Amino acid sequence: MEGSIKEILISREEIAERVKVLGEKISRDYFDKKLMVIGILKGSFIFMADLVREITRPLEIDFMLLSSYGNSLQSSGQVNILKDLGQSIRGKEVMIVEDIIDTGLTLKWLTDTLLLREPSSLRTCTLLDKPSRRIVEITPDYNGFIIPDSFVVGYGLDYSERYRNLSDIVIVEP
Repeated sequence: MEGSIKEILISREEIAERVKVLGEKISRDYFDKKLMVIGILKGSFIFMADLVREITRPLEIDFMLLSSYGNSLQSSGQVNILKDLGQSIRGKEVMIVEDIIDTGLTLKWLTDTLLLREPSSLRTCTLLDKPSRRIVEITPDYNGFIIPDSFVVGYGLDYSERYRNLSDIVIVEP
């Protein structure tokens, strides 16, 4: 997919404002707790970096790398852990940070898997939610934007490792 940028869906200014609001809400919700934030690589790395700088509570970070898309436009439904957490989450307040929820298959699988590791609590935060594509029942605890069923890239989201460095979230037309 060489693709061309069709339009800016969400500007860098809109993203920055929404990330600030999410950080404030998470800080209030975890006022008296230490939070462990788990970023799902690679798509969430820019969002997570901006988000944790807006959270004013003590926190730890870790990352997981999952594979369900490969170089395809659609999730295969098969999730593989390519990089696991470096520490235990047992008894911890945990929040998964994801770039986008599409079918919900990956996030549902991940939440079910991490709940088996016995965190004190487990919440989800996603930058983008595409509910029109949902196959399984899952709703993020914190969400940046609900978007239409378009293929988007930028601000960490990619297609075949391209476009992650765009500051805006854009619709790409193949």
